[in-house]
Amino acid sequence: MTVVDRLLALGMVLPDPPAPKGAYFPSRRCGDQLWVSGATARREGVPALRGVVGADVDVEQAAEQAGSAALNLLGAIDAAVGLDGVTMVVALRGYVRAVPDFDAHPAVIDGASRVLLAGFGDDVGAHARTAIGVASLPGGACVELDLVVGVATAES
Repeated sequence: MTVVDRLLALGMVLPDPPAPKGAYFPSRRCGDQLWVSGATARREGVPALRGVVGADVDVEQAAEQAGSAALNLLGAIDAAVGLDGVTMVVALRGYVRAVPDFDAHPAVIDGASRVLLAGFGDDVGAHARTAIGVASLPGGACVELDLVVGVATAES
């Protein structure tokens, strides 16, 4: 079963990656790694949920946004190398726009980790992770993610 098939079986549809909103590329390959630029839950014509976690966005809503942002990352990977070319999810970084005393950042970023594990399985999808709080994010989004994955090379 392919990564896309596994996601579809769970009701998750891989979106086309949104166009960059600046002078950068959605991803950049370096040897056997693909570095995927930051993504929010924004879709074509639909902005990410705006707000601050712990004030006007709750943990469950933010975790859903993290899951949608993870799907955007997967869309960028698929466009760059194809999802089935991923050999390992290396590192996920999650940024949560939250009130100063918020401390449930890992619970928010779990929304993204669950998508990665569902799509790639435990062997490929297991990853290192950082979850931190920030004061602001692009477009007022409540969550942004970036990702590093290992990819198959011509020799592998």
